[in-house]
Amino acid sequence: MVVGGANVDVVARPASRAEAATSNPGTISVTAGGVGRNIAEVLARLGTPVSLVSAVGGDHHGDLVVEASSDAGIDLTHLRQVDGATGAYVALLDADGELVGGVADMAAAELGPDDVEPALLRSADLVVLDGNLRPETLAAAIDAAGTVPIALDPVSVPKSARLRPVLAGRRLFLISAGVAELAALSAGGDPDAELVWERRGPDGSTLTGPAGAADLPALFVENVVDVTGAGDAMLGAFLHAWLGGATGAEAAAYGHAAAALTVASAHTVRPDLTDELVRSLL
Repeated sequence: MVVGGANVDVVARPASRAEAATSNPGTISVTAGGVGRNIAEVLARLGTPVSLVSAVGGDHHGDLVVEASSDAGIDLTHLRQVDGATGAYVALLDADGELVGGVADMAAAELGPDDVEPALLRSADLVVLDGNLRPETLAAAIDAAGTVPIALDPVSVPKSARLRPVLAGRRLFLISAGVAELAALSAGGDPDAELVWERRGPDGSTLTGPAGAADLPALFVENVVDVTGAGDAMLGAFLHAWLGGATGAEAAAYGHAAAALTVASAHTVRPDLTDELVRSLL
């Protein structure tokens, strides 16, 4: 069960090295996105049954998200369309596909604490949360899940900082985030999680748990097309492998393979992503 953001991704990439303070020729794409939604799509495409608890606007972008998510195999029984605009994430890439910067507008269609049903979350084998949730909603979701394992992606540095009070006194199964996000979460004390997965892009990752810390290398990608969605692919693939019985280290290696496939594609979530394709890189 994934509880989190669903929005559109607007990705702009210049055709060549960009010049500042002027318009640059390039490409712009508008696709279904959102950290929670992306993770749900990765899980679905890899073969894990997954439901998404989220909200989108009742506009054209909301229709796009619903159609793309349904086509990917995500159960949308608990996704609702509300009045207003669908949230959007706008990313500017450089000519090599690396992220220059982004702006997220997720306030249009948000979940509140009352949208989180304990019986629903406790029926799952795993609950995934993302930092796009309001702090009070995320707190309600953690409490509602009871003893069900919870994985969290805090999404960004500002959102990590606002989640610190929420995580105090609440134990999670897994926190998966970049170096800066984890630093923001840990200011004033480390969060309580069985596993902490520090993602460092092309520099690999470190998985820390009861057995200590393990460094894992990233897979080399000769032609990086677009890094958007790489972290979502890593986490979704990790969880798919873990639910299938993999150890933490095995699941992390599987996640790296999914990320390598993702950055070599122009899609936030590869439409041809399968368990067989990921395992072909291992």
